Amino acid sequence: MLEKISRFSIPIAIVIAGILIASAFIYINRGKVRVISEKELSAQEIAQKAIDYINKNKDKVSGGLSASLVNVSEEGEIYKIRLKIGDNEYDSYVTKDGKFLFPQGYNLEKEIKKEETPSKSESNDQIPKSDFPDVKLFVMSYCPYGLQAEKMFLPVYNLLKDKAKMGVYFVSYAMHGKKEVDENLRQYCIQKEEMEKYDSYLNCFVLSGDSEKCLSEAKIDKTKLTNCTLATDREYNIYTLYNDKSSWLNGRFPKFPIYDDLNEKYGVKGSPTIVINDRVTTVSPRSPEKFKEVICQSFNSPPKECSQTLSNESSSPGIGGGTGSSSESQCK
Repeated sequence: MLEKISRFSIPIAIVIAGILIASAFIYINRGKVRVISEKELSAQEIAQKAIDYINKNKDKVSGGLSASLVNVSEEGEIYKIRLKIGDNEYDSYVTKDGKFLFPQGYNLEKEIKKEETPSKSESNDQIPKSDFPDVKLFVMSYCPYGLQAEKMFLPVYNLLKDKAKMGVYFVSYAMHGKKEVDENLRQYCIQKEEMEKYDSYLNCFVLSGDSEKCLSEAKIDKTKLTNCTLATDREYNIYTLYNDKSSWLNGRFPKFPIYDDLNEKYGVKGSPTIVINDRVTTVSPRSPEKFKEVICQSFNSPPKECSQTLSNESSSPGIGGGTGSSSESQCK
């Protein structure tokens, strides 16, 4: 009945909470799940209720991004709504009584193919140990959850940068338009040309989102930056690929090919993805202290810095300060 839809990166809280206006009574009728409601609203009213709920709670469920309705259609016992969040469109499902919103659906009569089964990251105790751990954080520069992970990353980087190899890398496609392609390229070149200034730039960017201000505050050499971006664009055809929509991933997302080999090696599927000593792993909650603990477990002999305590608070998703709920949500 329910066909599997595209992976939707609104936090799982929306699945649990749904649109809870009142309780529903569910029963099975000849193999079909039905929801009994006191009043059936129109499809448009139901869809708009879902949009209003997301926007009312956008700081918690959509990384601060607003949602808008594209269209709504009937799918058996439910409505399928097409909505736009930020620059991207997604399919979701809502019950006809307007009580429950499901960002993801599965066909109960169709077997899930092996390749569709969500892959699990390595548990922290399976991460190989080394004297000098290699820590890679793959992000999209405007992904709310990637930004949350970068806020987690920065205090640990400042603590352990002389004890481990730590860097920010980029997912091989962009979900947030040309501004993300531009920013990915900008940050790649800052790391390549003036790595010692990158943490200063990134600390500014994750809070303000103002790249020009952050370039100035971090005292980035703009001549070096311009030369690097031009040379990198020539090498990887970044803007040629952006302008050729036939090359976009699934016809929707422009490619960002600088780290294609690493994305393929680690099976990177979204932002953020954390790789330590060549193993993909998860960090939950996304707090500096938890991230530090995971990295420190990957040392053969943890350095004295591992005894320092960092913040146990998870930062809010998206650009800006403050704390927020932590999850394993990704842009993918």
